[in-house]
Amino acid sequence: VQLVESGGGLVQPGGSLRLSCAASGFTFSRYDMRWYRQAPGKERELVAGTTSAGGSTNYADFVKGRFTISRDNAKMTVYLQMNNLKPEDTAVYYCNAKINFVAYWGQGTQVTVSA
Repeated sequence: VQLVESGGGLVQPGGSLRLSCAASGFTFSRYDMRWYRQAPGKERELVAGTTSAGGSTNYADFVKGRFTISRDNAKMTVYLQMNNLKPEDTAVYYCNAKINFVAYWGQGTQVTVSA
């Protein structure tokens, strides 16, 4: 199993970024996918999740209305569109899959929101 995140960077408050997570090594279309984030000195927290077919999504309250999770099962990729970014969104963002009760993580991508 391999999860590779990309798309992070430095953005001004109010800006947008689109994160991608390319998956391999498992049957991507069979599993729910999630995005988490971890800010310095804080615990990792769930940001958003999507079911295997993408028919249902859920979001943490602090990103509702600003972030959108989506997936392309043909490309084995999950996305996180982040709009109206705030300084408090600064964190390393991780892609996550739970397969047979084992949690797999990517290496993370840094998102920094600063003027």
